[in-house]
Amino acid sequence: MGTMDGAAAAVIKFVDGHFVGIAFAAAAGAGLFALRRWAAGGVCRSKARLDGRTVLVTGAAAGIGRETAVDLAARGARVIVACRDVVEATLAADDIRRRSGNANVVVKKLDLASLRSVRRLAREILDTEERLDVLINNAGVMLCQKLATEDGFETHFGVNYLGHFLLTNCLLDLVKRSAPSRIINVSSLAHERGHIYFDDINLDKDFTPQKAYSQSKLANVLFSRELSRRLQGTRVSVFCLHPGIVHTELSRHVRATLPLWRKILHLPSLLFMKTQREGAQTTIHCAVEKSLENLSGQYFSDCKPKAVAPQAEDDSAARRLWDLSASMVGLS
Repeated sequence: MGTMDGAAAAVIKFVDGHFVGIAFAAAAGAGLFALRRWAAGGVCRSKARLDGRTVLVTGAAAGIGRETAVDLAARGARVIVACRDVVEATLAADDIRRRSGNANVVVKKLDLASLRSVRRLAREILDTEERLDVLINNAGVMLCQKLATEDGFETHFGVNYLGHFLLTNCLLDLVKRSAPSRIINVSSLAHERGHIYFDDINLDKDFTPQKAYSQSKLANVLFSRELSRRLQGTRVSVFCLHPGIVHTELSRHVRATLPLWRKILHLPSLLFMKTQREGAQTTIHCAVEKSLENLSGQYFSDCKPKAVAPQAEDDSAARRLWDLSASMVGLS
């Protein structure tokens, strides 16, 4: 008994002596947990099923594209994984089937840096698919150096925007026949810093990776706005979204270019980045939430409508961009 009393006394003495430290650690832990919950953002609460529906997700081999595909497959959808690297996409499709319990997942080749590849995929989809209920334009590149696509377009503009512009237009009749249907364009908060350089669309005169990326993401928002206007009355809804700051291959590519000291300073910021599953929530919400049918043309963040930058509300710029894009990709 004396030994027990001595041990208890020792514990009490330790707690008394370290009370401030223990209390601070507990408060810090609770604070970090609260911050992490806040950083995770909104969650799609819809339980909607997608049995009998077909969904196409570009860039679904990794990141939020794969997590989106897993969720929609778990809801019963036929999911088409459209990616540049077929080997990587095939492995991803196996993972999507396993995690969703749905074997109806198919892989298609799509290189958004090649208009030939975009048209080839579109023809294949039109020849083999009876419907396309949800088209999710998710794939993209971020903060690359000055490079050109196969067709000579600046890479951010060509991959993030023009390739999806052409793909959407090529598949539009099928999407219309499948109505009520949806088209979802993954953009970014970076659109707020963007401008459309109509006189230097490929940024040959003044290129920076940040400028190119922001222009492409603003183009996504303007495209969504104009497409929604053109599809009024068709029961095809168009949504655009910011997925959040997500820990994906894109962010890892950016960090790989940083010097060591900046990588070390960057580590705490990972706490405030979304996981890939968290980053997919707004895309999933826009794909399945039934209450959104009358909100076509809206921009979403954390599963809620969000105001866009003033330059993203410019209808004349949206129409001008559409006409320029149609000319660039050879749409009649």
